[in-house]
Amino acid sequence: MDLLSSLRISASGLAAQRKRQEAHSSNIANAQTTRTAEGGPYRRKEVVFGSEPARSEFSEILEGELAENAQTVHATEVIHTDKVVFKFDPQHPDANAEGYVAMPDINTMTEMANMMEAQRAYESNVTAMNVTKQMAMKTLEIGRGN
Repeated sequence: MDLLSSLRISASGLAAQRKRQEAHSSNIANAQTTRTAEGGPYRRKEVVFGSEPARSEFSEILEGELAENAQTVHATEVIHTDKVVFKFDPQHPDANAEGYVAMPDINTMTEMANMMEAQRAYESNVTAMNVTKQMAMKTLEIGRGN
């Protein structure tokens, strides 16, 4: 695997973790949202990841030059949960006849922990990219005879 493939793999990780971070941020921001444009409470988002072989050029695919285990990651879809919790609050404008309000099923502590995990994964991919860049620079230095 060459250095550019390593950068492509890390870049795919950055993009996937950014998408995950956005979903968790949205969940936290809307933890108390009882009305949406679609109607009803906000629906919690969860990002689903998928992988595929890290190939960029058609010739690589034909010749099978890339290591079979090298995989890029991508966000395959963002799913929305339909689960809601009912909170008794008869004074709330969205309360039903029994006084219950449909609220998003979001635990802000869990969302914060997931957001921190996504941040750490993002930082790990940045570190991998920096190491790859340092390797490339060392290779250039060797080529110059220093």
